[in-house]
This record gives sequence, structure tokens and C-alpha cells, in this order.
Amino acid sequence: MIRNYADFIAALLEAGFSGAIGGKDDGVFALFRYGWGADAETGIEWHTGNPDTDPWEWRTRVLDERDDIAYGKVFSKKAGYITKEWYPYFLAARRGGKSFYDEYADGTASHFAKRIYDAVADNGSLPLDEIKRRAGFYRADKAKFDAALNELQMKLYLTMCGKETKLSQTGGEYGWSSTVFCTVETFWPPEVFAKAAEMDGDEAAEKIKERILALNPSAVEKKIQKFIGG
Repeated sequence: MIRNYADFIAALLEAGFSGAIGGKDDGVFALFRYGWGADAETGIEWHTGNPDTDPWEWRTRVLDERDDIAYGKVFSKKAGYITKEWYPYFLAARRGGKSFYDEYADGTASHFAKRIYDAVADNGSLPLDEIKRRAGFYRADKAKFDAALNELQMKLYLTMCGKETKLSQTGGEYGWSSTVFCTVETFWPPEVFAKAAEMDGDEAAEKIKERILALNPSAVEKKIQKFIGG
């Protein structure tokens, strides 16, 4: 049962991946909804700012404190977690050994996505507001920007890697902190990609499916395939 951050980490590492806690149920798998703490009082308290018992804080805490869990919009355009153990399977299933520029050359990645990817790749990592500035997106472009950023996360080319406090021209902090993004190649060490390269995409997808059904035997095929493929 998940009662705190330590319980959450242990459960997530055991499961391998999860839709975001508290997010809309996708009918596949999310901690709290299928198994751990789903139907019991847990002591979890949302939006209190308590890093031990507030799942909202856990999203960035895993990125700040760990190197074996990724978080981002990775499942059906909704946020979720994937552990280092299972990330190669999703890489193989979704990317099939291709780089972002391979996909762009094939016409399967958008020009808006390329502008964002170039900005991040050229700088190693960037906060959200700086990505918009460097990639030339303006307020009127919000829908295009959001769609392209989701596309890059779903295809596992960019991932969240922390947050950064906004600073004014005089150096003072202001507003909400800004999410920082980096390329997946920056986030994970080379062995993650080496393991993915050894896998056939269909075989990797089948392994993920087997794991999903072990976690949630009632998951239906159509939703499973969407969860796996992004």
C-alpha cells in the first residue's frame, strides 16, 4: 500500500511503469487504481506541498533525486512514469531504432516538433518558456506548441528533467517554476539505448503487453495497444 513517497518509489520500481497518480483512468494501469492502495485510506494528501505525502510533489522529486525513473506525457497524451528497466522496451516499440531526424526526413515528425527539438538539442536542456522563445513560438501559437511538445514526449524524443525558478531581468524570482526538458539521449545513459537496439519492436511491445496484463488482467486490447504505442 502506498502511504508516502518511499512506498510510491518501491511500488513504481516493482510495476515498471504507471499512468500518473491522480490522473484520468486510462483503463490500462496506474498506481492507486489497480492494486497498491486503490481502495484504502492511505494518508495521501494532495496539494499540501508535503514532499512525503503529496503525489503532486513526487513528479519533480523523482527527477531531482533519482536517475532510474522518467516522467512526462508518455501515455495517450497524459503524464506517466517509466522506470529505467522498462524504458528500453518502450524505446524499441515506439522508435524502432530511429532518431528524431530520421523521422523528420521520413515526414512522420512535424516542422513544429523540429523547431522545439532543435532548440533543446542545441542547448542540452531548456525550461519551457525558453524553449518557446528560442524556437520562435508566440502566444498565438500555443496550440501548435503544445501539440508538438506532446508529440516529442510521446515518441520518446524529449522528456521532463526537472524544474527551474523563473528570474526577472534584475535577478529576482517570480511566478511559477518552469518545467525543464532535455532530449531522452541526455536523460538516460548509453546502456538504455544499447538495450533497446537489441530488441525487435514487436517483441518489445509484446513484453510490455504481458506486463500490463500481469498488473491489470482486465485491460482491453485496444487500450493496451494505445498505451504501448503512444
